[in-house]
Order: sequence, then structure tokens, then C-alpha cells
Amino acid sequence: MTDTKTKTAFGRIYPPRDDFLAKAPPEPIIEPELGIIDTHHHLWIRRHGPRGESWGPSGFRYLLDEYLADCNTGHNVVGSVFLQCNSMYKAAGPVPMRPVGETEFIAGIAAMSDSGGYGKTRVAAGIMGFADLTAGDWVTPVLEAHIRAGGGRFRGVRHSCGHDSDPVIGNSPGDAQPGLYTRDDFRLGMKRLTHLGLALDAWCFHPQIPEVTDLARAFPEANIVMGHCAGPLGYGRYAGKKDEVFADWKKSVTELAKCQNVTMKLGGMLNRLAAYDFMALEAPPSSEQLANYWRPYVETCIELFGANRCMVESNFPVEKMGIGFAALFNALKRLTSGASAEEKKAVFAGTARRVYRLDC
Repeated sequence: MTDTKTKTAFGRIYPPRDDFLAKAPPEPIIEPELGIIDTHHHLWIRRHGPRGESWGPSGFRYLLDEYLADCNTGHNVVGSVFLQCNSMYKAAGPVPMRPVGETEFIAGIAAMSDSGGYGKTRVAAGIMGFADLTAGDWVTPVLEAHIRAGGGRFRGVRHSCGHDSDPVIGNSPGDAQPGLYTRDDFRLGMKRLTHLGLALDAWCFHPQIPEVTDLARAFPEANIVMGHCAGPLGYGRYAGKKDEVFADWKKSVTELAKCQNVTMKLGGMLNRLAAYDFMALEAPPSSEQLANYWRPYVETCIELFGANRCMVESNFPVEKMGIGFAALFNALKRLTSGASAEEKKAVFAGTARRVYRLDC
């Protein structure tokens, strides 16, 4: 956005507006038979807003039924990977072990999906949970507990490092400190994670991409997945600096792509890139419009990483604040329209199967 006075509080999460989404321009599904593994979505009940406001007794609910309703809007979603979102942690017990409650909860939802009674989509075929990797060697029993709780689905950890000095940005997580991935204690935990054959889902903002590159070089045997096209920012102190941000991002991503142990997720830029003020719109953008907003980033990632190291993500329900599921994946299909059939199979499902060791 070039105007810092926006109706959208970028970087914050609110429940989707059904009346807004219902005004989306109708469009046919592009390549409806193409199999998709959604590599990044959440399942949660949030009872409080980003500033502590109550969302009522039912809260912001996004669970199996809600996710499947989105999957069933026309695209061929065959499976998904759940990403950590601080949901259903244990209320008691040792603090480092409490995130295992989320894996237990999601494994139950995945078992429901696997029963076949909820349709063809294998929801949460892979689970990426949370463990504090700064615990070093002490993180091993936490990871082992996740593996047991996951029922064969636990694939690794998302430990985010999104930090910016501008308070408008909103760190991810909220208590993030600078230089997390460079710390000795984090790298000791990273060693334990890798030793167990588990992946790291990295999430940073674009100025921190070099930290992920350094981590990938320090652990060439590690399986590192970079979320949300490596987090380009477009609001706060980055508003009105579109060309500068892209140039900085591209320089850093070019180096990151040289690390063969890193895979890139395509998508997840609605909230942080701030390409359009979705709270100010009468209706969501079309898939063509969204593709145009995201094109420089997605096409650059595909060019640098190649189809075999790129995979698509919905980042739902976060992206649902500004666009529906059908249009989102239509946009991603538009952005890969020049790829071969085999390349499309890789980007939309094949890469995910290999990287996350999925059988869906």
C-alpha cells in the first residue's frame, strides 16, 4: 500500500466476513482436476481478538467442518498440512510440554478425516507443531512426545522469528526477539530436530531472510521449509516502498535459493505484503487481480527454486479475511499457467509429498 492510512490493520487476524466474501465475482475453477495438497493451514478456536477484545462464547471457530467447506468450493484438494497456531495447548503440566496438546488435538481431527466419512481430502495428513528449540538438548523429549501424539503424522516444528523494530508491524510471535535463528541455544535445538528426521518450518520477515540462509548453510542436512514467500512486508515503515522492498527481498531470496535443503511455500502474503486494503473493499478481488498483486514474488520464487522446491499454501483462515478459497487457488494456478504439466503436479502436490513425507 502506498497510503499508510488504511482500514485494514495489517498483521492482525480477524474473523472472515461472510457477507464480504459472498460478493466475490463468480469465476470458473481453473484446471479443476489438478490435485492439490494445501501445505499450510490452521485449525483453531480463538476467543479473543488481536487487542484482547472478546469474540463471544463461540469465538473465531475454524475447525474440520469449516476447512472442508472451503476445500469443497471446486478445487481438487487431496490432502493438507496443519501448521502450528497456539491452539489447544495443555493447560497444565511442564510448560515446554504444553504444545503437545495441539498435536493431540489435530491428530484427532486427522483421524476423523482418515475415516473416510468426511470426503476425499486427507486433512492434516502432516502436522507441524511447536517446540521451543532454544531449549537445546532438552527439546528432545518434547519432540518425542509430539511424535507419539501425532499418530504417524508429526513432521516437524514451526518456530517463527518474525521481528521488526516498528511496533505497527506486529512481531510473529508477539514476543519474538532479534536474531533467533543465529543463537547457539536455538541451533542446538535445531540439531536435535534434524537428528530426529523432523523439518523446520521457518517464518520470518524479509529483512531476516539472511538468517534463514545462514541457518540452512550451517545445517545442510536439515529439511527447512520457508513460509509465505519469505515474508515481504508492505505496511508500517515499509509502506510506499514497493520497489525497495522487492529489490531487498529478491537479493536475499536469490541467496536462499542456493541452499538445496530449503523449500519455498507460495502464498500467504495477504496480511503482511499489504498489497491491497481488503477491509476497505466492497468485494474481494478476482483471482486475476490477486495474481497480479503476488506475481513478482511467486514467479521469482518459481524461477529461483524450481518447481521441485516450491509448493502451494492457502494460509487459511488468515487469507480468508480478504479472499475466498476458490479464488485464491485460481490465482495460484494463474501464476503457474506457463509451467508444464509435470511442473504443475510438483508445485501443487508432488513437492509436498516428498518434503513432508505424505501418502495422500
